[in-house]
Amino acid sequence: MADAHTKHHDYHLVDPSPWPAVGSTAAFVMAVGAVSWMHHLYTAAPLVFGAGVLGVLYTFIGWWRDVINEAEHGGFHTRVVQISHRYGMILFIASEVMFFVAWFWAYFNTALFPDDLKDVARAAYTHGVWPPVGVETFDPWHLPLLNTLILLTSGTTVTWAHHALLEGDRKGVKWGLILTVGLGAIFTCVQAYEYSHAAFAFSGGIYGATFFMATGFHGAHVLIGTIFLLVCLVRVLNGHFTPTQHLGFEFAAWYWHFVDVVWLFLFACIYVWGHGAEIAGAHH
Repeated sequence: MADAHTKHHDYHLVDPSPWPAVGSTAAFVMAVGAVSWMHHLYTAAPLVFGAGVLGVLYTFIGWWRDVINEAEHGGFHTRVVQISHRYGMILFIASEVMFFVAWFWAYFNTALFPDDLKDVARAAYTHGVWPPVGVETFDPWHLPLLNTLILLTSGTTVTWAHHALLEGDRKGVKWGLILTVGLGAIFTCVQAYEYSHAAFAFSGGIYGATFFMATGFHGAHVLIGTIFLLVCLVRVLNGHFTPTQHLGFEFAAWYWHFVDVVWLFLFACIYVWGHGAEIAGAHH
């Protein structure tokens, strides 16, 4: 009987886990609460939504805790399993890229053809120019430029932390992650301040909708990436990761570089190019 349970392969066959069922139930409760809250169906809708959010967060913590235990103590993350995890992370980032492609598509579809005669509502709103008449865009060389420098700097600090980990420099890893997490938090604060001073709203037109969807979706990714790196920092302080076994940190670094690259496109296309179009229209 002992031979029947002996492992003769490099793959990880996970034990039965409650998290898929718990997570899907919590997500369903959260969705029902959110829809009910938006449509004011009953007074307890916010509580239902909150319960669903807590359930999803509980699933995140419990499931990832199990994965960390499998990596650190179970020895299940063999080189073959690590390759599969890398493919999974690559596909996940690729799916995130397509999200942003959708927002950029929505923006440029209107920005490049503001006077499309087949879309009467668009032409009426934009008056044939982009940005639409009456929309005051952000100055790209003010807060957006500051946030660009912050993110580019954070990309260097997370790379420093990664190379320090490869060299076995635990102190360098710690301080590199502390700086990266701090810069990510500063970026979020600057963007929140910027949003609070916007001269346009999410509702009321295609410009505000596409601007806030693209930059706000990116801001959510910065927040998620900051939490991702903060968890890595806690793990480093607890003695996790080695120069040869640090998939969690590697994926966090990949994700952060992805966030950096997306912001460069947002800064160039929506802030700089969009503002330049406004100036050209004013001179014209």
